[in-house]
Order: sequence, then C-alpha cells, then structure tokens
Amino acid sequence: MTSRRVGVAAVATGLATATPALVGPAVASAHGIVGREDLPIPRWLFAWAATVVLVVSFVGLATLWPKPRLEGPGVSVEGRRVVVLPRLPLEVLFGAFGVIAFAGTVYAGLAGTQTGQANLTPTLVFVAFWVGVPVLSLLFGDVFAAISPWRAVGRVTGAAVRRFSGEATPEPLPYPAWLGRWPAAAGILIFAWVELAYPDRDDPSQLAVMMLLYAAVQLLGMSLYGVKTWTERADAFGVVFNLYSRIVPWYWEGGTLRRRPLLGGLPSLEILPGTVGLLVVMIGTTSFDGFSAGPIWSSLAPDLQARFIDLGLNQEHALQAAATVGVLGAVLLIGGLYRLGVAGVQSVGGKLSATELAGRFAHTLVPISLAYVIAHYVSLLLYNGQKIISVSPLGAGFLLTDPLGDGSRLFGSANASIDYGIITPNGIAYVQVAALVLGHIAGLVLAHDRALVLYAKARQATRSQYWMLAVMVGFTSLGLWLLSAQNS
Repeated sequence: MTSRRVGVAAVATGLATATPALVGPAVASAHGIVGREDLPIPRWLFAWAATVVLVVSFVGLATLWPKPRLEGPGVSVEGRRVVVLPRLPLEVLFGAFGVIAFAGTVYAGLAGTQTGQANLTPTLVFVAFWVGVPVLSLLFGDVFAAISPWRAVGRVTGAAVRRFSGEATPEPLPYPAWLGRWPAAAGILIFAWVELAYPDRDDPSQLAVMMLLYAAVQLLGMSLYGVKTWTERADAFGVVFNLYSRIVPWYWEGGTLRRRPLLGGLPSLEILPGTVGLLVVMIGTTSFDGFSAGPIWSSLAPDLQARFIDLGLNQEHALQAAATVGVLGAVLLIGGLYRLGVAGVQSVGGKLSATELAGRFAHTLVPISLAYVIAHYVSLLLYNGQKIISVSPLGAGFLLTDPLGDGSRLFGSANASIDYGIITPNGIAYVQVAALVLGHIAGLVLAHDRALVLYAKARQATRSQYWMLAVMVGFTSLGLWLLSAQNS
C-alpha cells in the first residue's frame, strides 16, 4: 500500500473510532409516529455501522476513483434519449391537474370544517406535498415542474398575452444577480417556521390563505422576471424539488425523457448566491424538527419560554418565540458545520476563497438534505399519507373522499383507520438509517469528484476531502442522534 493510501486509511480509521462515541450506546428511539424501543440490534450499532460505511466509501473513492467521472474535461453527462412523448398535451394535462389540486385544497381549507384532523388541507400540505413530492422527485424526476399550479397559470397567461396583445409584449426585467436563490431560501425558512413554530399550523383556513398569498407572490414574480427565471431561482418549492430531481439518472427535456449517470445532474448546478443558504435551511429546519421531539429541547424550551414571558409576551407567543430561536439556531449550527468543513478544505491550498469553495461544494448537500427529509418524515408519509390514499383496499383515503369533513362520500365509503401494519417500526428504522447513510455516501462521491476537478493532483484532492469526510460523518451522527432522541 502506498503512503498516500496509508494516510487515508489512518485518518479514516480515526474518524471511525471517534465519531460513534458522539452518538453513544445509550441513545433511544427514533423520530416518528411510533417508537423504536424494540429494535432487534443495539442502537449504538447503527452509529458504528453508518460511520464505517462512510469511511470505507471514502477509502474506496480515494483509491478507486482517481479521475473525475461526473464533470470536468473529457467527461460528458449529456443524457441519452430514452423516449419522446407529445409535449403540449402532457403539459396541459399535468398543469391542469396541478391547478385543480391547488384550487381544491384551498377550497377545502376555506369552506370545510376547521378541525385539522378532519380537513384535507393540512394533511395534503404537510404530508402529500412537503414529503410526498420529494419522494416522487427521487423516483420520477422533476414532477413538480409539470404540476406546479402557478407555473401552469403563468405560462398560460403569458401565452394568452402574447397571442392577443396588439403590441409587442415587453421583455421581462433582468433578474438581480445578487438575489440568486435567496428568495427560495427565505420561502423554505418561512414554510418550516409555520410547520415547526406557528401555533395555528393545522388551521385549514389559515393554511389556505397562506397558499393564496404564496401563489400571488409567484405570479407577480413571474410577471416581472419571466416564468422560467423565477421558477428556477425564487420559487422555494420549485427550486428544492428540482434539486432533488437532479439525483436520479433520468430527466425530462421538453417532451423527451433522457438518461444520465446517477447524481449526474448535480455537478452542473449553477452556482448562485443563496444556494448554500437554501440547503442549510433545509437541513437545519429538518434537524430542529427531530431535535424538538427530544428531551434536550423539552428541558430548554420552558426556560426560553419563561424568558420571553418576562419580556412581556403571553404564553402562546412566548412558546412561538422559543421555537423560532430553536429553528434559527439549528440553521446556524448546520451552516457553521458546513463552513468549518469548507475552511478545512481551503487549508489544503488552492486559489479559491472560502465563500467560493462553499459554492463549489454546495451540490454535495443536496442528497444529504433529501436524506434528512426521508429519514425524519417517512413514517409520516407511510402512515398519515393513508388519510389521502388508502392501502386497504387501495383507493381514496377518508380525507380525499370527505375533503371538507362534512360527511361527504365523493369516492364512496372510505376506511377511516390507518393500517400501521404496512411496515413495522423496525422497518421504518432501517429505512431511516439507510436514507441517512446513502445520502451521505452520495455527498462524499460528489465532493470527491468536485475536488478532483478543482485540484491538479489527486493526492491534494484526497487531502481536501479529509475535512469533507469529517463533515459527512458529523452530519450522519447528528442525523442518527436526532432520530434516536425522541424517546430517550
């Protein structure tokens, strides 16, 4: 074995030995609807196994991946054509579905019963949309681009104006370069704050009003800067779901389905201001969702709440303020961990500043962000998602057949119970751990491939990735700890 390989193995082994201790053998059950107290293997073994897998992956990349495979000179990830479908009919069909689904969700929120558990709107927003669409993006590509209601309305409106306007329509305003993806980051932070800190998050009518306000902002932005530019940079959900779709080895280009290498869509991500911020917000807010279910936050929150009460807030607003501090603190923590890793990469050498390096490696956070979403919300999707799509028998769930909660039976009688037997608690735990490990391995692959492009020598590229390995192991350990903290 060469000295370089010995060095890689030594650093990797040190990380493998140290990190599981951060998780410890005393961690308890995972985040989700049901507990994980009956796991068939010791919980601490998950931490060891996950860390070892990451370390082995790092060593394998360092020794077996000496040249860039996803980008760089001589590397082509141009998609091979698989099938061509009629573009216009599909756009009309999926766009109409999106508009009808949006309008129906808003109507249910405004006109239906104002009990969150009996109204379709909260479950559709927080389960089917927030968790289901990322999973669909991982399976089928950028499905949200096809069904986005405001994108569909904006494109139809633009086409109608161009067709019937007697004069030439004005060109869209130039999108400010400094703005980048910051509007998308702000949109995700606000949505996460509503989910995690707002006391009336399950109020159907308030959710419906928020949906209308968001759609109005999107339509205004598209009218000023153009549909394509706005949806690719400022539409919070459009941007995030598109990022997730870049992981899969297929994508749509017009009406053509094309294939590319797995993860091949991420290295071509345009480096724009706010991209790192958006991904840090995604990971940070999901982390707080897990952290807020654990004992540490349960002990901290009352003290924070008391401090805000001392400042003159009532109990509800004080609790909301405490949760806001928690959300922002989690985002800052994740951002600090990532910048620490980037600072370590910069110490290896090169001409790029820390800010430039943060942007160059931003795409490595995309699979980690998706891994956190799946790990923390898979039980919510599999169990609460049955309120919309029943699994026994397969068909409309009770919220879909009775969206207003007034006793309607739009699709016939629906089973009002949730089948918790479709997957065991242990099965959920394995899915969560697998999502975290695979997401962080994907991040390592992307970071290694980008380092080989940025550094002239493979040895220097590998040295730079010692720091990224530490970041990935840290994120994995954090994710496992958050999953285990709920019932500890």
